[in-house]
Amino acid sequence: MSSVNSQPVVAKLTTSAIFLVLTLKPEPAHRAVVRGLCADLSGLLRAIGFRDQQGQLSCVMGFGSEAWDHLFGQPRPAELHPFQEIQGKHHAVSTPGDILFHIRARSMDLCFELATQLMSRLGDAVATVDEVHGFKYFDERDLLGFVDGTENPVDQAAVDAAIIGAEDAAFAGGSYVIVQKYLHDLKAWNAVPVEVQENIIGRAKLSDIEMEDSVKPSYAHSALTTIEENGEQLEIVRDNMPFGEVGKGEFGTYFIGYARSPRRIEQMLENMFIGRPPGNYDRLLDFSKAVTGSLFFVPSASFLDAVSD
Repeated sequence: MSSVNSQPVVAKLTTSAIFLVLTLKPEPAHRAVVRGLCADLSGLLRAIGFRDQQGQLSCVMGFGSEAWDHLFGQPRPAELHPFQEIQGKHHAVSTPGDILFHIRARSMDLCFELATQLMSRLGDAVATVDEVHGFKYFDERDLLGFVDGTENPVDQAAVDAAIIGAEDAAFAGGSYVIVQKYLHDLKAWNAVPVEVQENIIGRAKLSDIEMEDSVKPSYAHSALTTIEENGEQLEIVRDNMPFGEVGKGEFGTYFIGYARSPRRIEQMLENMFIGRPPGNYDRLLDFSKAVTGSLFFVPSASFLDAVSD
């Protein structure tokens, strides 16, 4: 297990990101194109990253359930399955996604160059379902005005939360990732008093200090996304990014969460959309609508390097 290198799932947060979700066309020739890129991804990263060695360029490549079968067959990661929609007061939709690229860097030019090279390599083998360019917004805030990702685990805790170990030894060093694109109704949100916003999030807006459990509403976002098992908090690694197009009036947050088991993230989403208990849903969803939802498996970098055409 020590010889397995993970993809940069727990890379340090950056100021720029591109999220690419693609579907794979079924022809055998297209399968060979994608498998060829798997083996070449690390070299492509080195070549582009060398142009700015302080740029923190990284890329994570993940695969949906059907794409895994088509590209790699057996064995399969133990918990890989399509994203399951969740219907509560609000709807967590399930949308197509065979391949995910999560590209991060300190500047958008590096992200853009790598994305361009990746899509050039893939050519007609794929179709783009979604492309989002994320950016850092002031002091790690989302467009709702609150700091995002405060409770992210770091260092070894991040590895323990996101990277598969002995529980699925054939895929040790891998990870699961769920992505969702949320669109915010900022006009409605900004009409809500700050005190009410803070109750919805569960944190102070200016200071980012979390409310005490004794006063935090049970429907608060931070309450419903905290899950425990046998007295232990089960963590995930988030790298959410704001995005938007001012002219279109589109403002949002791209949620991306990595975990060693997708069940951790799915439980959080069930708490948000259905409620804990049912009906006690996340009031943030009254202002933020999920318009995509996909689940991917992220194999180790060692796995990708070993793929042959």
